[in-house]
Parts: sequence; structure tokens; C-alpha cells
Amino acid sequence: MRNILIVTVACAGLAACQGERRPVAGVCKPFPEAAQPAATDGAAVLEDCLHRWGYTLAKGPDDAGMVADAAVAACTGPLTRWNQQSLAAAAAAPEQSQEGLSLLTGEPSSPIAEHRKFASDRALFYVAQARAGSCKAPPRREGAPMTSPDK
Repeated sequence: MRNILIVTVACAGLAACQGERRPVAGVCKPFPEAAQPAATDGAAVLEDCLHRWGYTLAKGPDDAGMVADAAVAACTGPLTRWNQQSLAAAAAAPEQSQEGLSLLTGEPSSPIAEHRKFASDRALFYVAQARAGSCKAPPRREGAPMTSPDK
């Protein structure tokens, strides 16, 4: 009888671990109530897009990496515009090399490759953050798309 009680208690304990996770308090990043970031700041526009799509898609059943990839796919417009801004800056200063070493890995890289890596990492962070904190998806801006319009 005692063995049955021990097994029952152990199973109940394991079931509790497998159940609903409790949200981590204070982990959610609030969405700005004001207008979108200035289109001239490509990094900020991309960040806002990844934040919005990461939180929106995080409730899905897919693994976090797949959801993060979907968030990046939803934000290809802002990522492309940021890359265009970078290329325009490079054209204005041709004497400065755009190739270099990644400050994180030391591997050869370029601004465009680093932008893509930033987008992937940031999207994964937002998905994990939204899941850990049970963060709410962003409010829909009246009449505005989730991504920033082309400018």
C-alpha cells in the first residue's frame, strides 16, 4: 500500500511539472502607444516589426525557432529597407570597406549578413520572451499594417 502511495504522489508531482507554466512576471516589453519609429532608422523599424510579429505568433504550437523564422519572414520589408540604407551609406563612403569581422564570432561578415543575424536572434528572443511571460500580442494600430509602410 505504501508503494502505491509513493508512486501516486510521484506521478502527481510529475504531472504538475508537465502542466501549465506560470508566467515570468515583468518580462514583457510594452508596445509604444505613439507612432511607429521613424522610417530613417532602419534598425528601429525592424526591431518594432520583430517585436510585434514575435509576440503575435508566439502563441502558436510550433517550436520557437520556426515561429522566429516566420516573424523574420513577416519582416522582410523592414529588413530589406535597413539593408538598402546600409548600402546607400556604403556608396556614399566607398573608401570604407563594408567587409570585416563579426564582433560576436570573429568570422568574416558584412553589414547585410549581420542584419540578418540580428533579425533571427531578435525574433527568437521575442518569441521566447512572449512565451515565458505569457505576453499579450500588440494592439492593432488603426488602419495600419503590422509592418511599417514603404517610404
